[in-house]
Amino acid sequence: MGSRKVTSSEHLDWQGKHVTVAGLGVSGIPAAKVLHARGAHVTVVNDGDDARAREQAAELEALGITVRLGDGATLPEGTELVVTAPGWKPDKPLFTAARAAGLEIWGDVELAWRLRGPDAAPWLAITGTNGKTTTTQMLASILKAAGLRTAAVGNIGVSLLDAVLGDEQYDVLAVELSSYQLHWAPSLRVHSAAVLNLAPDHLDWHGSMEAYAADKGRVYEGNRVACVYNVADKATEDLVREADVEEGCRAIGFTLGTPGPSQLGVVEGILVDRAFVEDRHKNAQELAEVSDVNPPAPHNIANALAAAALARAFGVPARAVRDGLRDFTPDAHRISHVADVDGVAYVDDSKATNTHAAEASLAAYESIVWIAGGLAKGATFDELVAKSAKRLRGVVLIGQDRALIREALARHAPEVPVVDLDRTDTGAMSAAVREARSLAVAGDTVLLAPACASMDMFANYNMRGDAFAEAVREIAGGAGAGA
Repeated sequence: MGSRKVTSSEHLDWQGKHVTVAGLGVSGIPAAKVLHARGAHVTVVNDGDDARAREQAAELEALGITVRLGDGATLPEGTELVVTAPGWKPDKPLFTAARAAGLEIWGDVELAWRLRGPDAAPWLAITGTNGKTTTTQMLASILKAAGLRTAAVGNIGVSLLDAVLGDEQYDVLAVELSSYQLHWAPSLRVHSAAVLNLAPDHLDWHGSMEAYAADKGRVYEGNRVACVYNVADKATEDLVREADVEEGCRAIGFTLGTPGPSQLGVVEGILVDRAFVEDRHKNAQELAEVSDVNPPAPHNIANALAAAALARAFGVPARAVRDGLRDFTPDAHRISHVADVDGVAYVDDSKATNTHAAEASLAAYESIVWIAGGLAKGATFDELVAKSAKRLRGVVLIGQDRALIREALARHAPEVPVVDLDRTDTGAMSAAVREARSLAVAGDTVLLAPACASMDMFANYNMRGDAFAEAVREIAGGAGAGA
């Protein structure tokens, strides 16, 4: 790690500044309102021109904000700064024109960072391909258990602008950041940060795995106290080595094994800290038991260790780590136990929308009937199937790109029985659960971990998980089993 001294953010005078906001929606509308309220001349541009966009435009125009629908490609004349929704791709013509004019391009995170006050709460930031939301929520729970005023914000659904500019006073913020948000946040310099893992994702947006990893690595830039990395994922440690941080900032690893000095890990069912203790070469601090983590699946224990590392970097006592993990309840559709029917556990991990997440989910159980499939988003499944083959009792395939998984199963797990459901109607999930039940025996887990996006059959992964849970409850009722 290199070192540097980072100064606080500069005071910005927005009066009369011409700002173009790219995109309506959850980040664009608040950004436009905030900038307008500070005296900027704001023009919002948006690709779409549907009923929803027109309704949003009318709301902004009533405030005196200019909105241009159906043209997100042309840079408005006189623009001095562009503030973009994080999902807009870097190669859009609007940004090409902005760069050619020598303009800065900020995302909503950058704007929030620049607008925070001189006494603003420090940020503890979390990114990675999978596990961001759970880890951020765990961290917030731990911080609250320590008596700190905090909130889980960022990509998690609570606007950073609201957190930074609202009336509520915070001691520290637990901030989830996506690779998109980090791409557009050039001056972000947080207290401490973690990259949980790196696997191919959103490559159509970033252009390459190298560019994706580089954007994730931006979260380490200027860290003051700790850069937290995954010992089992060397790419995350490489990002720490490349980061330019403040003098004295430390590299802190987390591992499911026995931790070395400057690491957190697991010893005989206990989460322990060998990083934030006196004489870390000889001593370790017990933080919590593995059973305090809900659910205690391996990848979720890793999430808990990462959250604990950031909390400890902020000075949180060990007891608060334990209490915070005990108080934490994961969101729906994340390794959620639905019911036991005839000795078979039914688990909903609809949030496993890519192969990396599905691999972690499959690793949590010994004998599985796997329900998988959907929109592959360009993914390949050979590595996932090869690693998980020994755990599979059977597989039920659904969705548009199920053939890709079927072919990987034929190559790497030819002995595993496969049911291929060629239907996308509303009863397809019920049929999948019934087929899985016929393959399972007592002691098995029927696991919905699709490794694919849901939009071929469902509006989102939540609806897919709800359909699975409802189908399980149907068979549970018929079998007289309780959820």
